[in-house]
Amino acid sequence: MRPLPGSRGTALALLAVGLSAARCLQSQGVSLFVPQPAINATVDEDVLLSVAYSCPGVPTVEWRVTSSWGVHKIVEWEPGSRANVSRSHRDRVCTFDNGSLQLLRVGVRDAGYYVVTVTEHRGGRQLGTVVLRVSELLHEDLHFVAVLLALLAAVAAVLTSLLWICNKCAYKVQSGRHKLQDSTAEEIELQEVEC
Repeated sequence: MRPLPGSRGTALALLAVGLSAARCLQSQGVSLFVPQPAINATVDEDVLLSVAYSCPGVPTVEWRVTSSWGVHKIVEWEPGSRANVSRSHRDRVCTFDNGSLQLLRVGVRDAGYYVVTVTEHRGGRQLGTVVLRVSELLHEDLHFVAVLLALLAAVAAVLTSLLWICNKCAYKVQSGRHKLQDSTAEEIELQEVEC
């Protein structure tokens, strides 16, 4: 059986229309990009959880954290409007219209999995995750303590050496006086004997 003339062209045209329609549907949905999915920070550092989204309408952005302390909602907002920040993070976060979140003065307790949800009002939705690890400055503190102990040991060695030198000098001065007193006493005895 032979295909009808032009059916091959029609099939290609239908395929092209289908791909074009799929592309249009994709562009109308929400897309989310997380450039840095894992962040290492130290205590009292400010951390930026950076994301970028594209959405045809005005989305709602929400950040949650899952840690050893449980799951907590941090903030929810629509770009261009005021953010609804939870009590636990009030005065500790900054929000940005691109969906990014900045945590101020992080502590060990802030370590965990941060999930951002961008929801379009038409129903499109995307999730992104950032893992935050927070460590204390123990290695720098130990380095400071080691340097301080080395400095104190050097000062103690210098002071001990100075005390040893002073002790030797005092011993020599005292033994010189005893010899002088002994020789003076001998001269006096000799003078008394001669008389």
